[in-house]
Order: sequence, then C-alpha cells, then structure tokens
Amino acid sequence: MDNLFGDLRFGSRRRIRATACQAAAEYAGRWGWTVALGGSQPRSGPAARLRPTGPCACGRPHCAAPGLHPPHGGAARELPPGAAPHEARELWEGEPGASVLLPAGRTFDVLDVPEPAGLRALVRLERMGTQVGPVLASPGGRLLFFVARGTAAKLPDLLYRMGWDDAALDLVCHGEGTFLAAPPTVLPGLGPVRWLRHPCRESAARPPEARLLLGTLAYACHRGRERAVAAEPAWLAS
Repeated sequence: MDNLFGDLRFGSRRRIRATACQAAAEYAGRWGWTVALGGSQPRSGPAARLRPTGPCACGRPHCAAPGLHPPHGGAARELPPGAAPHEARELWEGEPGASVLLPAGRTFDVLDVPEPAGLRALVRLERMGTQVGPVLASPGGRLLFFVARGTAAKLPDLLYRMGWDDAALDLVCHGEGTFLAAPPTVLPGLGPVRWLRHPCRESAARPPEARLLLGTLAYACHRGRERAVAAEPAWLAS
C-alpha cells in the first residue's frame, strides 16, 4: 500500500483521491469487503455542510449514502474483496471526488438507529461485555451497527420474537441492494462519515448476530421516543 500514492501531488482534489484510494484499498484488501465507487463528494468547507439536502431518490428510509450511490437497478463500479492497492488506484483514476461506498448484504447488514439511542445502547452493550462489530456515525445523526448478513430479511421476525413488533421504533436495517457511505466520504450538506468503532479482522469477517444487539437497540430507541413525546408541549401531544 505504500506505493499507492507515490504519483500524487498536493491539492484538494488529489488529496481527496489519495484518501479515498487508501480507504478503499484497506476496506477491500485488509477487511475483505466489496467497495463501490460512488458519486462525487462536495468540496470541503463550511459551505458544503450548510447546503440543505433532501431525501435520496431511492426512497429508502434513512438512506446511508444519499445521492451518492448508483440509481436503483444501476450497476456499480466495484473493487472485489481482497483487491490489490493498484486496483483501487485504477478505479479512482479520473474520479478524484468520488465517494467510497460499501454495499450491504454481501458480508454484513447494518442496523440503523438515531444517534442518541445508539450511543446509549452502545454503552450498555459494552458494559455487558457484548462483542460489538464496526459502528459508523453518520453526520445526519444516525449510528450504523454492522451485523450478520441476512438480518434485513429476518428483522420483522426477530422483532416479533423479542416483543417489539408492534412498537413504533426508529430502527431500520440496510441489506442487499443498499449502499453505505464509508469514511472519508462526505455526505452533501451534512459532513463526513466517521468510524465510531473501527473494524478489526474478526469483526470485519464475522460481524455479530443481530439478536445479540437488537434487544438493547430496540429498547434504547423505544426509550428515546418516550422521552421525545414527554418533552413535547401539551398542545402538540394532544
């Protein structure tokens, strides 16, 4: 990986490419994930963070790569798991501002919850000694917990078995056909995506089963909603 950036010079567009290439090479080569080339990121600076952003055209709730992933049914340009650094450099050549995307449903699915609830759940899970996998923090105020592949299809049944099927939970799961924006990607109008819990060799290859995290996450989301309702003015709650 040391030779990946030997031909790059200073300048914002080249720095973006170097950082994106380095991250893509790590995700594919070190962690064994598929990596997709996404849409162009905004230029850095306050203006990029202040522009309003609307929902993604894909229509998915809490899209984790709004406006950056291929259109529904469109093919993505991808790095396969285990790709060499030069393959990342070749993919990003001519696309200096391209975002780094991780397709869900290949090695992992992702549970997506509000940041306050996710932080409370994360503290509780780690106090209990539960092994938590990688966790992404989105600048849109969401936390994304990596869990075992196939969770999206099983989520309704898992929630039913845990007694949360009739609760109004702000909890979604990203599975096959969806994309996550990965660091150092910047979400338009919001800011950069960052790792709250970095991947390691074991968690990247074998993220935890959703059942180990889901009960705590669902409870934290439920309590968060209760607090929000209790804080509403009486005329709104009625």
